[in-house]
Amino acid sequence: MHNFYLGFSSPFSGDGPFAGYKWEALFQDQGIFWQAFFYTLFLAIGALIIAVVLGIVFGLMSTSENKHLKRIAGIYVQFFQNTPLLIQMFFVYFGLPLFGIVLNVGTIGILCTGIYHGAYVSEVIRSGIASVPKGQSEAAISQGLTYTQRMKEIILPQAWRIFLPPFTNQVVSLIKNTSLVALVAGPDIMFVANSWSGYNLYYGPAFVFAGALYFILCFPLAKLAAYFEKKNKNAY
Repeated sequence: MHNFYLGFSSPFSGDGPFAGYKWEALFQDQGIFWQAFFYTLFLAIGALIIAVVLGIVFGLMSTSENKHLKRIAGIYVQFFQNTPLLIQMFFVYFGLPLFGIVLNVGTIGILCTGIYHGAYVSEVIRSGIASVPKGQSEAAISQGLTYTQRMKEIILPQAWRIFLPPFTNQVVSLIKNTSLVALVAGPDIMFVANSWSGYNLYYGPAFVFAGALYFILCFPLAKLAAYFEKKNKNAY
């Protein structure tokens, strides 16, 4: 037992993975990490806008009375939910240039992440609309309301409370999935953490700090989703 303690080396001392001098180097260079933080935030906001627009369009299409619109919405959802985002991103980054279409990595990150999560937001909206009792829609039809009027005045005002919690969770997933842009050299948090630590081999502090930055972005949204869910349960 005595020899065990003599041979024990703390990861925070000497040349351990979390040695003090490595943290000092990180804090001296933390500016590039914060630049990556705001770049990640920029990607997330751009992708979220696309995801919301597509989610609303295809969510409404999937609940429409037109079978063709439902089929188109179903194809979109099934394709993007059943193929990895990474493959989609690689196809756009490596494949489209073969056809003369070259996009910068920021645009690729926003488009691919936004379109991918648009399929999930679409399902969130579809399920929220479907959760509203059919009797209310039937009553609105009996009063002569059109599909647009029913959605605007009866269905959506009730459905939005239902899909707020899963939608907020989708925003959290979207933020975390922006990290895949690092694989196509997008200067986000993960790319900077990997590049900085690859240069000086200070992997411990780099990835702990990167995780903390993602936590700053995602934790408030996760708590917000839990609040919305609790509020909905108390409403019934």
